[in-house]
Amino acid sequence: MRLTEDELIEGCREGNRKTQQALYDQYCKAMYVICLRYSKSELEAEDILQEAFIKVFNSIEKFQRASTLGYWIKRIVINTALNYQRSKLYLYPMVDADELKNNKAEELTLSNFHYTELLQMIQELPSGSQVIFNLYAIEGYKHHEIADMLNISEGTSKSQYARAKKLLQEKLNNQENISYGGV
Repeated sequence: MRLTEDELIEGCREGNRKTQQALYDQYCKAMYVICLRYSKSELEAEDILQEAFIKVFNSIEKFQRASTLGYWIKRIVINTALNYQRSKLYLYPMVDADELKNNKAEELTLSNFHYTELLQMIQELPSGSQVIFNLYAIEGYKHHEIADMLNISEGTSKSQYARAKKLLQEKLNNQENISYGGV
């Protein structure tokens, strides 16, 4: 039997292990997919997921019900992934917006690819570009919000997104050429 959101919240607030397991079981798969998008490997994603759920259980008392439980958990997972990646971002060069041409006419075509292929391509992006691509293209944040979250300039956010798009387009073109027997 699946517990309601209220039952999950109250049981977790009481420290009930079965309810915590039920909450984890209900949300772990969707949250793991998010972790995979922000990580470079399955092991990294598992670490992020574990840390995020520890935070969920430790802070469930603070859940205000201003949003759904799933959305609240998702925010914790994303913030945990960002914190995990933030410490590594300084290792990768950030490219200035002027160095990249942002060709708006060139759109990414993704319908010919399987989810696992796309996930692998996202995971292969440089960390800075990967994080910003996820936040902007998938999570729907604006560049000024990303800049605030990561303590970078809005221009850096835009340039990293443009870089991610360019790198993904190159990967997609290479995959298409391989699939269709091209060079």
